[in-house]
Amino acid sequence: MNLSDFADQWAAQNTSSRGGYHADMASIFKTVNWQVDALVNGIADGSIQLPELQRPFVWANAKVRDLFDSMYRGYPVGELMFWDTDTTEARTISTDSPLRGRHQIVDGQQRLTSLYATIKGQPVRDNAYRSRNIAISFNPFTERFEVWTPAFRDSPQWIADISKVFDSTIREKRTFQRTWEKAEGREMTDAEEERLEEVFARLSEMKNYQFNVVHLDGKADKGLVADVFVRINSEGMRLNSSDYILTWLSVFWPEGREEIEQFARRSRMTPLGATESEGVSVRWTPINPFLKVEPSHLVRAMVAIGQGRARLQDAYTALQARDPGTGKADTERMFAQLAQLQGALPIVTDPLNWGEFIHAVQMAGFRSGRNVTSTLNLIYSYVIFLLGRTRFDVDLTRLRSVIARWLFMSQLTGRYTGGSESQLSKELDLLSGIADGDADGFVAALDEVIGSELTADYWRFGVPQLLHTSGPALSPAYQCYLAALNILDADMFMLDMRVAQWMDPSLPVQKGLEGHHLFPRNYLDATLGITDVKRINQAANYAPTDWNTNIQISDEPPARYWPALLAGRRLSPEQLERQMYWHALPEGWEQLSYDDFLHERRSRMAIVIRDAFDRLSSGTAAGRIRDFFAQDAQPASVGLADLIEAGLLRPGDLLDPVDPDWVVDAVISADNELVIDGLDAFDDLDQAARHLEVDHLSGLEFWALERGDELVPLTDLATTLQRD
Repeated sequence: MNLSDFADQWAAQNTSSRGGYHADMASIFKTVNWQVDALVNGIADGSIQLPELQRPFVWANAKVRDLFDSMYRGYPVGELMFWDTDTTEARTISTDSPLRGRHQIVDGQQRLTSLYATIKGQPVRDNAYRSRNIAISFNPFTERFEVWTPAFRDSPQWIADISKVFDSTIREKRTFQRTWEKAEGREMTDAEEERLEEVFARLSEMKNYQFNVVHLDGKADKGLVADVFVRINSEGMRLNSSDYILTWLSVFWPEGREEIEQFARRSRMTPLGATESEGVSVRWTPINPFLKVEPSHLVRAMVAIGQGRARLQDAYTALQARDPGTGKADTERMFAQLAQLQGALPIVTDPLNWGEFIHAVQMAGFRSGRNVTSTLNLIYSYVIFLLGRTRFDVDLTRLRSVIARWLFMSQLTGRYTGGSESQLSKELDLLSGIADGDADGFVAALDEVIGSELTADYWRFGVPQLLHTSGPALSPAYQCYLAALNILDADMFMLDMRVAQWMDPSLPVQKGLEGHHLFPRNYLDATLGITDVKRINQAANYAPTDWNTNIQISDEPPARYWPALLAGRRLSPEQLERQMYWHALPEGWEQLSYDDFLHERRSRMAIVIRDAFDRLSSGTAAGRIRDFFAQDAQPASVGLADLIEAGLLRPGDLLDPVDPDWVVDAVISADNELVIDGLDAFDDLDQAARHLEVDHLSGLEFWALERGDELVPLTDLATTLQRD
């Protein structure tokens, strides 16, 4: 359905009293033709602005290329919708807009942002709040558009960046012709030059391409505007309940929506970085090693704290406050619900609350986001932390301790995996029966739940079974084992270096972050005939150690390298005893069969996890925790484009998750995108991982390159790139 048809249908559906918005709906919509040049200049001067209705998002570069290709050939590329209003409650796409927005973009943000960024050559913010440039290249001889690469920059056959054509067609045509003639060693013929003139004129003429724009009159009710946006966008990209709530907040409380966006954006920046990015002095940001906050995370916390709800759909329905019989909104009830969220936001974003919760996460032994395998575990534990602090007045020292236990238990048991909203509802119901200010009752209720989950049988049978998995990076139980080593202040395998130091999130990308095989892969393959990657990469076959120790182990069997390590490291009997305990090694482990070793080690790893949890419960955890609030400069991130430009990834390369249990068909396409299952294309590794609902690992940590029978983690490739 195009927007004109939508407008007609909307008007027809909402002229009755049941709609409850406006008697003359047909007069609210009108369609006007806009040329591309006018649209782009309107964005540049600020007369066309992006309201707080939509998340910042820019298409993948290949999709931008396809947009320009379609426009060049005169194909239809869809309609736009504007809300005509002088409201100042808008976010500007361009970097410096002197005018107040007369037209707010309701639908078509991706197309307009892409047009502006490509034609003007200006950077924009993507959905990760990073500044990015979009450059599209063009071959005048084949009349083909492509995403910019260094090869096009260096080729005399290509216009590397078409923004130069739109800036000055004559100058760019002359520059291109001179470059081509120099490379060819001859002048263009009259026919070639005439053809070039025609192509450049056609390219420049794209500025006159016309879009149909449906205008929504400024007198339209705000509730109507919110509903229009939700209906239009749910026709394409599937929206979830948090999107609906953010939309509603954008219309009725834009200042709050901006504060939510700002908190999320700054969770990725140091204060210095935020100051440079925003042009104002920023003294604190919520940056942390565990979570890049999304607006939806804050919405979940606000709904739970303000409305006492876990289900976002219920919260959205409450915000609409519509009478089920007439469909009309009860304004008084609607603003009462909104006021509850307004009261919750300062609690959720309070720096002290946020900082103390992060310390509770560290107290649980976790060191970075890769250790906490469920983002919802963090968000819902934060909700419970906030309730303990604001409603039950729990002392901070005591609160940090009980939340650390709760978080550890939740990860180990997968408490918020599947049916997470239902689970949080049970927690909220449980706490609703405790009187306000009853700190003892709050702590006792949480400890009772923890005790009912972590029973003796669970430690004895459940945890070893959870460790019966490959791919330690995605194993909640194995990450709890690493957290346990941190809590116990353990040394790394056969090293006088704390595990906590090895897990330090401020360090650059590390090779083999999960540790290394105790039974080497090549030994299992060549000598024992075990070729199944899932068996080789069992979590119980990993131990945290350094690359140098792994080189000494090489491909030797444990019976050979273990005595050599003992002789070379010269551990005292006490040190060896601690090593055997921390790393769950049974006596004579080097002589065991591989399967017997895995079975024995899983049971001992469960004991280590249990002991660490007991230490955590007793308040004597010894894990060394660095103060992340020093907020050191973050190491530069290596992305998909960097790996491709360096030649470390090429079109046709197959990628897999680092967990071999996870079967995904992913390939690097000719467009330098990662295509998953032949359907979804991404030019960002993080987005590709999020598409698979993996949010505790970066894309660099999640993906691995197939090389024959071997999986090479992209972190290893990034290490090579950073070293070079």
